[in-house]
Amino acid sequence: MIALTAPYGWEVIHQQAHGMLALQLALQWEVEKRPVRWVETLVALTEHDDGQEPWQGRNHLTEAGAPLNFEMIQYSVPQCSNVIRIGLEKSRWNALMISMHISYLYESKRGQSQELDHLLEEQAKLQKKWRNHYKVRQAEAQYAYDFLQWCDALSLILCQDQIPVEERRLEISKGPDGVTYFIFQRKNGSIGVDPWPFGPSEFTVEVESYHVEQMTFKNDDELFNVMQTSAVTDKRWIFEK
Repeated sequence: MIALTAPYGWEVIHQQAHGMLALQLALQWEVEKRPVRWVETLVALTEHDDGQEPWQGRNHLTEAGAPLNFEMIQYSVPQCSNVIRIGLEKSRWNALMISMHISYLYESKRGQSQELDHLLEEQAKLQKKWRNHYKVRQAEAQYAYDFLQWCDALSLILCQDQIPVEERRLEISKGPDGVTYFIFQRKNGSIGVDPWPFGPSEFTVEVESYHVEQMTFKNDDELFNVMQTSAVTDKRWIFEK
């Protein structure tokens, strides 16, 4: 989950909700530049963070009992395997996109454990197998994944309130077309992206955010139950060309 400190305590956004926000952004992408296997790529984008640890014990808490922000977790091989399995139950393309995402996130950590190395080696073999099944070139699959990664990065920037003040620009990442995109916020509050990659000249996206006033928790059950009684707001952003 995404856990940010706030004046009232914690602002918490589920990873799966962040995936839904990424989907909303993807749907605005210019039609002519969409990747192959569009629907399945969107499903993979929505579900790329599924398979999270269950709400039990202290899986979602720091040692101090605070909500555990996703950036504090190095990696979880069981979670990676689980999310690929979930994707594979829908389609091999779905699994391919999620597998490529795992390679993108963790290839730099190769050598830290045999378990992780085995996972990464297995993904390279599976990705080739799945590309061959669909008879797509590696460049086509890479374009689709880069699109997924770009939408994921933009969603995380929004969820984590990382847009700079005073109209300063922040790099999102390179898009699937190799172009580097930047995000900024105008004085009227609207969001701009340069260059503009979307079809509509204006659109709105949103994500559910929990306002958790309690600071620490004894276990996952307590955090989960408190969240169910916490105020929930829809964080919205208006994008304008």
